[in-house]
Amino acid sequence: MINKLTFDSLSHDCAYNIREALSKELLPVIKSNKEIVILCIGTDRSTGDSLGPLVGDKLKFLIRDKVHIYGNLENPVHAKNIRDVLNDIHVKHIDPFIIAIDASLGALQNVGKVVIESKPLSPGAALNKDLPKVGDLSITGIVNISGSLEFMVLQNTRLYVVMKLAEAISTGIYHTVLKTIGGKKSSVHLSKDIVTELISNLES
Repeated sequence: MINKLTFDSLSHDCAYNIREALSKELLPVIKSNKEIVILCIGTDRSTGDSLGPLVGDKLKFLIRDKVHIYGNLENPVHAKNIRDVLNDIHVKHIDPFIIAIDASLGALQNVGKVVIESKPLSPGAALNKDLPKVGDLSITGIVNISGSLEFMVLQNTRLYVVMKLAEAISTGIYHTVLKTIGGKKSSVHLSKDIVTELISNLES
């Protein structure tokens, strides 16, 4: 159980620390043969709220038998569709372990920090949206300061901050999967044209 861990996305060892924290948490999950769902929440229509889709986009290639990614720049998971996505997840996966990722607002000194907790997160809480809590484990990136006019704050968030957070979180998750599950078994698929060219080269 992770009570609450906070890492600075600008620190050179941020991704490493995320990997170590997640690996310890996920090893029992993997041993129990549970499927892992990484749910990246947010929308690309708002800079401050684009953290989740950016992380999902960076992890699109992270395909494993027991690891599934929901939410990216092309198909974001946001306030209007999250209930449908959650229903879809629970239909397709039996009792999965869900890692929920979302942007959040916080104190000025915490902007740029990654927060990991063994508890659900509340999507849209900054904007007072009534959405279901989600996640067995939550990863939030503090993208800007909380206070008032949260919608405007999210719209005027620096892309640099969001990108640094997305890079640290996605890299940490990627290396967690490599450490706990291993590399993807690759298979080479050659097109007919490439095979024909290879045969032609061998015969010449």
